[in-house]
Amino acid sequence: MLSDIEIAQLATPKRIIPLAAEKLGIPDEVLEPYGHFKAKVDLAYLDNLPANPNSKLILVTAISPTPAGEGKTTTSVGLGDGLSRIGKKTIICLREPSLGPVFGMKGGAAGGGYAQVVPMEDINLHFTGDFSAIALANNLLAALLDNHIHQGNTLGIDVRRVTWKRVVDMNDRALRDIVVSLGGISNGYPRADGFDIVVASEVMAIFCLATSLHDLKERLGNIVVGYTYERSPVRARDLNAHGAMAVLLKDAIKPNLVQTLEHTPAFIHGGPFANIAHGCNSVTATKSALKLADYVVTEAGFGADLGAEKFIDIKCRKSGLRPSAVVLVATLRALKYHGGVDLKELNQENLEALEKGFANLERHVRNIREHYGLPCVVGINHFTYDTEAEINLLKHKLAPYGVPVVVSKHWAEGGKGAEELAKVVVEITETEHSDFHFLYEDEQPLWDKMKTIATKIYGASDITADTDVRNKIKKLQEEYGHYPVCVAKTQYSFSTDPKLRGAPSGHVVNIREVRLAAGAEFVVMVCGDIMTMPGLPKVPSAEKIDIDENGKVVGLF
Repeated sequence: MLSDIEIAQLATPKRIIPLAAEKLGIPDEVLEPYGHFKAKVDLAYLDNLPANPNSKLILVTAISPTPAGEGKTTTSVGLGDGLSRIGKKTIICLREPSLGPVFGMKGGAAGGGYAQVVPMEDINLHFTGDFSAIALANNLLAALLDNHIHQGNTLGIDVRRVTWKRVVDMNDRALRDIVVSLGGISNGYPRADGFDIVVASEVMAIFCLATSLHDLKERLGNIVVGYTYERSPVRARDLNAHGAMAVLLKDAIKPNLVQTLEHTPAFIHGGPFANIAHGCNSVTATKSALKLADYVVTEAGFGADLGAEKFIDIKCRKSGLRPSAVVLVATLRALKYHGGVDLKELNQENLEALEKGFANLERHVRNIREHYGLPCVVGINHFTYDTEAEINLLKHKLAPYGVPVVVSKHWAEGGKGAEELAKVVVEITETEHSDFHFLYEDEQPLWDKMKTIATKIYGASDITADTDVRNKIKKLQEEYGHYPVCVAKTQYSFSTDPKLRGAPSGHVVNIREVRLAAGAEFVVMVCGDIMTMPGLPKVPSAEKIDIDENGKVVGLF
């Protein structure tokens, strides 16, 4: 059996400039090629495209992730190819991979098997340099902040209340808490500091939510980096940093165009994690795709309790985007894992465990249909070990909800294996009524917004926070109470305990920390033990990645 990278390396992609003209009608003069198979698209051209009133946005999300794998990106790519095969003009919109997971343990974000976007190696390794530009913009702000303090601190910044962190696109636990400016007077004032991973940077969130270069610059200027001795906020524009930061991002903000193995166009742009950020690709890419195609397939990170919630309550709220339908991805292996089965035994038929693990899928389905009013189809990412008895049980369990269940074999068969899923998606977008609504209103207090997410989406009984965190939330409420809430918590459970599988109920969600993202225009509630700078596992994927004497990359998935 070929590995993902071997399948990708055997592919014959089309050159991106003629593909863009053939599939989307994009002229070559508005494309900026990065080699032969990837290109950026000019913003002015995209802005001036007319709206497509018939376009439909399909959101792909999933059950709570497990070590068994769910295949959300693979399903997004397979569905896109399936829609193309049945004659629908389609674009796929995905996030860019972070090097942290690539060299850590999760793997890439280009799909798998015969449902991949290519060039897979480039996409997973640096791509067009967007993440580097985001990191540089973030760290330029950090450097200007410390330089201002060193050069006289005319703004009166309290070094004990600096909130802006540096970032690096790598899992490195040693950088979580550090001290900077050691070594004497010439190096500045020593203070506690730390690094986040690039995908957790507010610059990344702003990059993905900005609607234009002007909007990007304005949002960058609104970033709060710390507070004065009088506890007044200090913003990036107070340091005259936002102009230079925007310059670093002027090319990155242009969407990246690539293709699938079957030549379906794909925008891959931006990449915040959904467990520590809002987990969606850029608004610019999604809106542009909706002008260029009739069906746009996009994904939101991790399970529907994180990615889909933030896609709807943050991205849709800010952008005016509205999904026509949701595809909820699951595997029978993952559901059996939620039912308590050990990883080593997941390939064996186990109806009892499947029925028990169904609770996780059921809650996600109910959340999508009841709390967001969206039509939903369950896509089963097929494994060869799946049995007819297990599939029939799942269909039987979902029958009362009126939710179609489609077994999709895109990993093994590409778009052909996802044709049935594509047909069902088209049918529900054309026949089912969407009663789209948000989970909470802008006017609700921040505390109530967080409690609504926890009780309605996570199945919690309540939320808690210590006095210091409660006071910070109350203070933020005065000026930023209308902002949505972005929850940072483990992706592995509805609770804040990653070991609680299935659909735990009645648990209490503790808010450990609260952060203001004034440029992105949301408030981050950090819950449980989630880290915004991950660490590497005992055996990182980096140990398996190599390059041979011919320059061929090996060991990359």
